[in-house]
Amino acid sequence: MKFKLIKIDKFSKARAGLIETDHGKIETPIFMPVASKGSVQSVLQHELNNLGCKIILGNTYHLFFRPGLEVLHKIGGLHSFMNWKESILTDSGGFQIFSMRKMNKKTKEGVLFKSIINGSYHFFSPEKSMEIQRLIGSDIIMSFDDLPPYPCSYKEAKESLKLTHFWLKKCKSYLQNNPEKYNYKQSFFPIVQGSIYTDLRTYSSEYIALLEEEGNAIGGLGLGENKELTYSITDKITDILPKEKPRYLMGIGKPEDILEGISLGIDMFDCVIPTRNGRHGMLFTWKGIMNIKNKKWEKDFSCLDEHGTSYVDKLYSKSYVRHLFLSKENIAKQIASLHNLSFYFDLIKKSRENIIKDNFIPWKNSVVSLLKKRL
Repeated sequence: MKFKLIKIDKFSKARAGLIETDHGKIETPIFMPVASKGSVQSVLQHELNNLGCKIILGNTYHLFFRPGLEVLHKIGGLHSFMNWKESILTDSGGFQIFSMRKMNKKTKEGVLFKSIINGSYHFFSPEKSMEIQRLIGSDIIMSFDDLPPYPCSYKEAKESLKLTHFWLKKCKSYLQNNPEKYNYKQSFFPIVQGSIYTDLRTYSSEYIALLEEEGNAIGGLGLGENKELTYSITDKITDILPKEKPRYLMGIGKPEDILEGISLGIDMFDCVIPTRNGRHGMLFTWKGIMNIKNKKWEKDFSCLDEHGTSYVDKLYSKSYVRHLFLSKENIAKQIASLHNLSFYFDLIKKSRENIIKDNFIPWKNSVVSLLKKRL
């Protein structure tokens, strides 16, 4: 993987760059739609291509169970299985496992957990997560880390971070001794952890910066802490992580949070919000957020977003999409998901344009209040 830093905004840490994997070029900042099971819910692959999507996120936990490693290996990896020609990043499965921590048993070697699909027991170690991601064939592999709960004590966060760094060594060792399964390169991103404790975050950032991997990620934020704390921790970490490597803020995805993350030097984002909220009738627009199911849209025949860039924004009216939701037509979820993804890609595109023009902060300040407004 190659990363080229093209421009840094004069008045913030916002950056415009270019990531290049063996599956193509990705302009940054970038938003990655979540395709946990090998599909962005309610969205066809060619629609993602039409929106200009260059990278999606798959999930080790879900793909391990369905379709399973035998199927993925036989077809030649997830790219071939889902007929996706662009890049893929895979989460290690750690978030899914540790979000069900009451059903799990954690040891120094890994985690024994119960499948939510059929109740069977499985053991994920750092090595197992790396093996699965090799077989999935993602362009970017994430390290297997321990996710401490929020809130947690300083002692608990410190022990969790110690385990994350121990597992990180095991991940690196496995990848060094077990090359790619397919005929393209996979890159590895370690993850900064440390809960809300500044000294632990600093230590983790410094430790990971020394590894000189091809990119770095920040995990364990957006779990319930106030946003100012999220921002201050992110700001501290991006001061430490190498400037010449892409930085990925995991799971943070409200429009205003993406803009703030960009201003703090983040290059990559992912979140289920645009598609999950879209499937429930919540649409993001340049004038604010609307619940399309509300009666106020019943006789509103204007387009979904007059400033939007997707064909669905102009093709369908608010009244019609509301009708589809109330009629429980599946196409309603597709239209809303496409609309929201188009908005997110447009948000990222405009961010990049304003970074290049040294106008990012004034532009961000002019739109952020509108983006949070409930219509």
